[in-house]
Amino acid sequence: MSPPRAALILTGGGARAAYQVGVLKAIRELLPEPSRNPFPILCGTSAGALNAATMAVWAEDFGAGVDNLLNVWGNFNAHQVYRADPLGIGVAGARWLSALAVGWITRRAPRSLLDNAPLRRLLEESLDFDRIQQAIDRQALHSVSITCSGYSTGQSVSFFQGRTDLEPWRRSQRVGAHVKLSLDHLMASSAIPFIFPAVRLHREWFGDGSMRQVAPVSPAIHMGADKILVIGAGRLADENARPRGEAYPSLAQIAGHALSSIFLDSMSVDLERMTRINHTLSLIPEDVRRQQGMSLRPIDVLVIAPSQRLDHLAALHARALPWAVRALLRGIGAMNRGGGALTSYLLFERPYTQALIDLGYADTQSRAEELRAFLDLN
Repeated sequence: MSPPRAALILTGGGARAAYQVGVLKAIRELLPEPSRNPFPILCGTSAGALNAATMAVWAEDFGAGVDNLLNVWGNFNAHQVYRADPLGIGVAGARWLSALAVGWITRRAPRSLLDNAPLRRLLEESLDFDRIQQAIDRQALHSVSITCSGYSTGQSVSFFQGRTDLEPWRRSQRVGAHVKLSLDHLMASSAIPFIFPAVRLHREWFGDGSMRQVAPVSPAIHMGADKILVIGAGRLADENARPRGEAYPSLAQIAGHALSSIFLDSMSVDLERMTRINHTLSLIPEDVRRQQGMSLRPIDVLVIAPSQRLDHLAALHARALPWAVRALLRGIGAMNRGGGALTSYLLFERPYTQALIDLGYADTQSRAEELRAFLDLN
């Protein structure tokens, strides 16, 4: 009997994905062989797709992949992700204002609030996508998926690369397509709506993979995972207290709430659904499931998510942003605690990303025994 196949799911969340790097750093320290990849199946969405692709490229040396992520995320600045200079911000702002004022004349709407061409250049220089197939051929990697959302069809499409015996899938509003992954897949998956531009793949325009992703755990199961580690980019548990809101919510607060709904809610619902299915299956003897031809199987799931509110953490470091970006965000109320949620997705600056790495590392260290058991390290 072959050992259980572990999958790693890295969720979306813009700059919040730095938290995942801290978790991976702690996991590397737990491994008896840091170079050996403990996650043959990798699934990434949005900013999590960037981390998943990096770990796939470095699947033959897990520790080196973590070092690569630590080097990038631990030294980030906004200029590496989007144009944060006064001219770039000014041009973007002028386009939106002109679209609102006279867009009915020109019939040309701006594609995004920010220009993420610097991110494309950064990924182009740092990722060799040919190494993914090499890792698959050498059995250091089973498969990797990058999820995007199609603007025309409304489908959540998981583009995956893996062993030749892996079959594509099609469910309600969910599709799995066997492809050779490229930089365009990463740019599409991380194209936060309104903020970054959509990317054309094949015959359709795609945006952030967290949109319309009703079953974030599904790609890992379709690719053969028996157990799944989910690293979130926000607190998945409900808050016990409901604070009183006196002032009308700012534009930034509304936008941050919308982004949190996109990045966090579907994962919480999917994990709750999986817990119910696992419980139901535990009540049915395994021989009965085999006799009845039931394809469902119990999946062991472990979730690691931030122990602190990242919008509050972002508010502490918001002044690290370039002044032009601060001016843009201040105008919509994103530079105060109430608007910190939106800032937390765009704050690609070292003080914040390093704080997230440290938090992810500490949260994982506190659950070291759970992880050892999950990864069969005992």
